Amino acid sequence: MKPVYMLNGFLESGKTEFITYTLAQPYFQIKGKTLIVLCEEGENEYDAALLKRSNSVLEVIEEEEDFTPEKLLELEKKYKPERIIIEYNGMWNHKNIKLPWHWKIEQQITTIDASTFPMYFTNMKSMVADMLRNSEMIIFNRCDGIEDLATYKRNVKAINQQAEIIFEDSNGEIDELLEEDLPYDINKEPIVLNDKTYGIWYLDSLDHLERYRGKTIQYVGMVVRPESFPKGYFVPGRLAMTCCAEDMTFLGFACAYDGAESLKEKDWVKVTAKVEYEYFADYEGEGPVLHAVKVEKTKAPKEEVISFM
Repeated sequence: MKPVYMLNGFLESGKTEFITYTLAQPYFQIKGKTLIVLCEEGENEYDAALLKRSNSVLEVIEEEEDFTPEKLLELEKKYKPERIIIEYNGMWNHKNIKLPWHWKIEQQITTIDASTFPMYFTNMKSMVADMLRNSEMIIFNRCDGIEDLATYKRNVKAINQQAEIIFEDSNGEIDELLEEDLPYDINKEPIVLNDKTYGIWYLDSLDHLERYRGKTIQYVGMVVRPESFPKGYFVPGRLAMTCCAEDMTFLGFACAYDGAESLKEKDWVKVTAKVEYEYFADYEGEGPVLHAVKVEKTKAPKEEVISFM
């Protein structure tokens, strides 16, 4: 298998700078050749000396219709690389990416210019979502002077909950969300969540469970009872629109409750529960598990689907 590193991002989002920086790092050095496939040319160019020093070769594919497995195989036969880096064109359709069968994507990274993110996210949501959905790392650069990075993070996490998200300004990496920035009082007992704050709590707890461990939360959620769950557990959560009406996901954590078997799928309940961090088989490891203090049946909220937009 040929390892492939895929870099996504719109023009001038920092893809070339990231690849250039990485090529120069000792940990990224290999004995064999590196093939860089460049699908769009921005203001920054690859330094010839760096390419030579890192034993890298550069090939440009200017048209989307030329980005085919056959063309990529030609380049492989020409250079016989040990690995491939693809700087993909942000305006090309990510759903149509086809690589030679023996090329395996080792890592997919998306770079984003934080100053232009709202414009792209508002006007090209589906395209941005396709770019982000399979990325393991998402890097927001040029964050200087931007105060609402927490919203940026929530927008991205709604699409890809597993991705590592990094924010950088001219001084380096920055922490984007402090407790005082949260739209609810984290020191209240219980922490009461509504339609607007449930999704924020859910995503923040994935990154900062230490803020909530041992605390009590309260919210209205829909009942889901996965067949794989053991007796005495269910999931009270919310459907969220992550990109568009056709792109929905269910956000919720396992909840221990003695009366779980009395609940019906898609019932609406008001849950008061303590947040713990423990092993759960469906997580295939440890994660947030709720322990119900009280579960009351209730009516569906006016807006059954929450949104991060």
